[in-house]
Amino acid sequence: MTPHRGARAARVAALLAGMALACAAAASPESPEAIARFLERHWADPVAPQGNPPARFSALEASLDPAACGQCHPQQLQDWRSSLHARTVGPGILWQFHLMGQESANECMRCHAPLAEQKSLLALERGWAHAPATPPPRYVPPDLHRGGLVCAACHVRRHTRFGPPPLPGTPRSVDASRPHAGFSATAAFQDSRFCSACHQFPADGKRVNGKLLENTYEEWRESPAAKQGRSCQSCHMPERRHLWRGIHDATMTRRALEISLEVGNGGRGHTWARARLANVGAGHHFPTYLVPEIVAVLALVDASGAIRSELKRHVIGRRVDIRLSGELADTRIAAGGHAMLEASFATPPSKDWRVELRVHVHPAAHYERVFRDALERQLRLPPEALALLRQALAQAEASGYELERVSRPIPRR
Repeated sequence: MTPHRGARAARVAALLAGMALACAAAASPESPEAIARFLERHWADPVAPQGNPPARFSALEASLDPAACGQCHPQQLQDWRSSLHARTVGPGILWQFHLMGQESANECMRCHAPLAEQKSLLALERGWAHAPATPPPRYVPPDLHRGGLVCAACHVRRHTRFGPPPLPGTPRSVDASRPHAGFSATAAFQDSRFCSACHQFPADGKRVNGKLLENTYEEWRESPAAKQGRSCQSCHMPERRHLWRGIHDATMTRRALEISLEVGNGGRGHTWARARLANVGAGHHFPTYLVPEIVAVLALVDASGAIRSELKRHVIGRRVDIRLSGELADTRIAAGGHAMLEASFATPPSKDWRVELRVHVHPAAHYERVFRDALERQLRLPPEALALLRQALAQAEASGYELERVSRPIPRR
């Protein structure tokens, strides 16, 4: 669950204040100012209900079900199903809803499942006092609230479809002869500010040790990627693919890092080792958020690959306590920065021993600690919530992977 408060409108306003986008002349339809106004409307908090669909819409055209979108957009549906956006509502957040009231849950849903229809379905499921008095309309699938950040969360407002400008050679956007009358095109979908609605806390948002818990957009603005004109979408949606790969994906993570290992003879029976991990690919801190941790270990290994001596261990991440009240460490690597691991040790007698750098990624490290603490404290949870909590912990633990293993021989005189 993303721990934050505040309206999306406040988030957008805070971002605009720092961008110096004022313009004396009238803004063109695709000017930065026009895009900012579109985003303020698009991510208004709360997102308004869709209302009644146009009479000409078929049931398929009106549906908010991602599977309905996939009838014409199969590649996008397939990509989305493989992404974390399709799993923003899972055991890790569902068990917590048993401890929350409707207002607190809606704060989480603002990013995890922002549609009004999704919030209504959750209220009906939980039996909250402010749940709708009538069943949801036909265009709302009964499990939409568990679908996470569904297609409609980004692309549909009041039954109008929105998307980026068409690529050359593709049909024009607004066309009454096409399904749901085509779509309304805007360059906002290619702008990093589109992502900031959820990936940037407002200036008055939750802070620990004076730093916002979610500051990805501002990190990007200060990065080489922003200066080179590379948007969030250029990395996380290459060729408009709906992939949104991040630190859970080994290939994406490896692109962010440049890893090197040197080993040399230090004289007088000693050897030195130096490892360097540089953030050359991520357009923000590595990692950007407080949940993941990367553990780098320099070690002496024998001929079988077993670790005989751990020389140096370095954890990369931002660790805060489970109640988000204090920061324990912040060793993240800023875009363009690097971390070093260095060690000097007695040269082992065996010629078969080597120095290895092992890099392991724990994408859900903070959640693992939170979930274990909840289980240890034996919160008063109903059996359904307890089962969800255990499932969430198992999923968090299983998300870890070894990113890289670099081995070097020990030089001899």
